[in-house]
Amino acid sequence: MLEKIHTAHDIKKFNNDELNALADEIREFLIENVSKTGGHLSANLGVVELTIALFMEFDPYYDRIVWDVGHQSYVHKILTGRADRFDTLRKFGGMSGFPKSSESIADAFNSGHSSTSISVAAGFAAAARLKKTDKRAIAVIGDGAMTGGMAFEALNHVGSMKLPVIVVLNDNGMSISKNVGGLSKSLKRLRSTAKYFRVKSNVKTALERFPLVGKPLNKIISRMKKMVRNLILPSSIFEDFGFKYLGPVDGHNIESLRVVLEQAKKLKEPVILHVHTKKGKGYTHAEKSPDFFHGISSFDESTGKPILPQKEDWSTCFGNQLCELALNNDKVVAITAAMPLGTGLSEFSHKFPNRFYDVAIAEQHAVTFAAGMAKSGYTPVVAIYSTFLQRAYDQIIHDVALMNLHTVFCIDRCGPVGEDGETHQGVFDIAYMLQMPNMIVLSPSNKIDFKLMLNYAVNTAEGPVAVRYPRGAVCQRDTKVVMPLKSELVKDGSDVIIVAVGICLYDALKAADILSADGISAAVVDARCIKPIDQQFMKKYCSDKKIVVSIEDGMKSGGFGQNLEDILGRSVLKFAYPNEPIVQGSIDKLKDKYGMSAEAIADKIKSNL
Repeated sequence: MLEKIHTAHDIKKFNNDELNALADEIREFLIENVSKTGGHLSANLGVVELTIALFMEFDPYYDRIVWDVGHQSYVHKILTGRADRFDTLRKFGGMSGFPKSSESIADAFNSGHSSTSISVAAGFAAAARLKKTDKRAIAVIGDGAMTGGMAFEALNHVGSMKLPVIVVLNDNGMSISKNVGGLSKSLKRLRSTAKYFRVKSNVKTALERFPLVGKPLNKIISRMKKMVRNLILPSSIFEDFGFKYLGPVDGHNIESLRVVLEQAKKLKEPVILHVHTKKGKGYTHAEKSPDFFHGISSFDESTGKPILPQKEDWSTCFGNQLCELALNNDKVVAITAAMPLGTGLSEFSHKFPNRFYDVAIAEQHAVTFAAGMAKSGYTPVVAIYSTFLQRAYDQIIHDVALMNLHTVFCIDRCGPVGEDGETHQGVFDIAYMLQMPNMIVLSPSNKIDFKLMLNYAVNTAEGPVAVRYPRGAVCQRDTKVVMPLKSELVKDGSDVIIVAVGICLYDALKAADILSADGISAAVVDARCIKPIDQQFMKKYCSDKKIVVSIEDGMKSGGFGQNLEDILGRSVLKFAYPNEPIVQGSIDKLKDKYGMSAEAIADKIKSNL
């Protein structure tokens, strides 16, 4: 079936049996390909029939289908003629794992972060209204993404303007981890209240037997249906926002989906279409562990086990250390934004359930919630990925930093993260954290330092502290320094000094070895604390060197190197990422592209001597 699809229009020729066969084939295709490339599997397995139904009722090249986050857009890409590129998925120079308008006009909007789709669709709908076109705007959003505050801001605006936005609420009870909060419970109640929908259907069938004469009778019928609903479901949050609520409908039944989508299309008003799906559907391993298969590296298709051996990673190391700290400090509380598994806090949530808070996909709320706890005498540890902490920039300044509140920010996935591409690269946190008043910023290069820094951040520091660490296996190295605010001279040298941030230390040491082979003596420093910079140390060891070099896994503009330059009052040869979108690809490929490999660093140092 897939061989017959070159554009999204091709599936419109298929009958229902062929569409169901196509759904099965797409699942087989996804499992086979993602097992080799890695990627977001379980979410895509859950939206196969939904995507097919959307493409049967709408034209993705004309109408605007906006995928929230976008990690569930693989089926969309298959049906818009990109199946033959799946061997390049998430690879350097290959197909993105998220919607990307440069790949196809069917990709309405670039995305990668949560809860933005309804706002984008509202913009498309408002533009269509001004242009007097019949383009439809459809936002496909998960129940997890619906917990983000921006989604509610958009619902409020769309409802007030009566924009004909169709919001397809893909309700699978999951985001990355199991969803929490009042909305999740409300949706569960809607899903499980079969009595209401059965009665509603029976009333509708009975009333249709009477001849419908004029508007008055139509209004009576509408009021009767609403009265029945209110007897069983007293409140509908979506209708309070001004949306027509349809559903829930089985998200794995193409015929049912097409019927309700056609109805939504005819209404010409804000519509919430509640679709119930199963994350990981069709692949037993993903159905049992949808969170594990949310974003996964290459795996054995038959067993579901990762192909590469699993080593202790930075997230796991963080979670274990925080549990140890919490045993001896009952003021420690852990906060995450729908990422207990990804941030390594699952164990903490089991050991200290009363001190663990998953606030759902609400990074802004997470930070200000932490500020309230800090102001009350607790020590909140906020674990959020670097790319997602960007969403709480104002809250870090206004609600934490200005009041110098003792809040610990554990910034996971800092630096380039590789295959997830532009929207997920954690290269901005150094620059934005360095601007925060009263903020201490620590960047460990090894497991020993990591534990020392976490202990300092939790038990010694008095104001806000950020500890940033990368994705991947935690590094092991002996260290001589105990005080986290001090830098360490790892290798002495007389000609050049290379000051490295975090795990950039290992590229610095390799570069020093390359220089040594050419007769150039290079000292190497582990910066450790990047704010405040260890000024006494830097002035002592940098003053007599021909060249001072900085290496950091962040942006060059506003980064550590610029601050070091200001402190030393002399030029610093800075190695960092440019102020542009950092493309997808393996970390090694990215280092080669942006001149951040040990070889490139050594070559540039030699050319500057």
